[in-house]
Amino acid sequence: MRPTTHDLSVLVVDDSAVARQVIGSLLTAAGMRVQSAHDPLFALQKLARWEPDVVVLDLEMPRMDGLTFLRRLRRERQIPVVVCSGTTEGRGSKALQALEEGAIDVVLKPRTGIRDFLFESAIVLVDAVVAAAESRTARPRAPEVRVSEPWARAPQGVAPKQLIAIGASTGGPDAIRRLLGEWPEDAPPTVVVQHMPAGFTGAFAKRLSELSRIEVREAVTGDVLQRGVALIAPGGRHLVVRSSGAKLWVEVLDGPLVSRHRPSVDMLFESVSEAVGKAAVAAILTGMGDDGARGMLKMREAGAATLAQDEASSVVFGMPKAAVDYGSVLEVASLDEMARAILRHCQ
Repeated sequence: MRPTTHDLSVLVVDDSAVARQVIGSLLTAAGMRVQSAHDPLFALQKLARWEPDVVVLDLEMPRMDGLTFLRRLRRERQIPVVVCSGTTEGRGSKALQALEEGAIDVVLKPRTGIRDFLFESAIVLVDAVVAAAESRTARPRAPEVRVSEPWARAPQGVAPKQLIAIGASTGGPDAIRRLLGEWPEDAPPTVVVQHMPAGFTGAFAKRLSELSRIEVREAVTGDVLQRGVALIAPGGRHLVVRSSGAKLWVEVLDGPLVSRHRPSVDMLFESVSEAVGKAAVAAILTGMGDDGARGMLKMREAGAATLAQDEASSVVFGMPKAAVDYGSVLEVASLDEMARAILRHCQ
């Protein structure tokens, strides 16, 4: 059963009294029971007497840093962790490392005094905590990337798919890493929306590029889509695909949250349906909520191939399930099967 906010208890671990107060207030206003700790050692004392549903963790703290605390917690307990961090230089890489070492999600630390930002922060933070509580933290870590069978271009005279579009949220960084790790060097152009805050997606794209045979980079308005390149939506901004004759390019946009997110999978998928119609493949991966379901339906109605990750391999089955329930999905595949399934539709 999906947890509700009133069912959840949360431990906030942050050395900033202001951050503890703001984060605690946002979670308490959503109905959660919140306790706090000013550093990881004090948090460990609390955890010896009490087990919360979720830990919200800063990364840079005295006496013990957040990554060390996360590793210890992962060894000893199965409490899901949401990293709540600022965007100073170097924190993007640390947050990405935390995700690779078992954190469920990363959100941007709320800033006081900016009403709209605080409102959006509340939505993102509460959704992340609920998704973390719903996640299957006891599920074994995914195996390392498996090299796929050689990929063949479409036979001469058969129009190949022009574009692959991927959307993901909670658990998505690992799933995307595994997919792009199987892309051949001449894979179709790929565009990706991973729900991630501003300041973190650059490090994410760099890491993916290091682990893949294709080039992966954070998207910039005007980037032309080309084979062997994947573009990642910048955190905190929407990504859309545009067409100019035979050329496809991307635009990065500001604007309000769409389907509770920015970047939004719905916005990406809708733009792809308008830009290339049936000449696309879409995959919606693990994540909470329903972002992507409506946009994927438009893609399927336009004749595109649409796939969703199955429940067994999803950290949170919310987004794939919503797409299936919406009638948006042509095929369901496990994460192990997803790369081959997507590439098969590109042949």
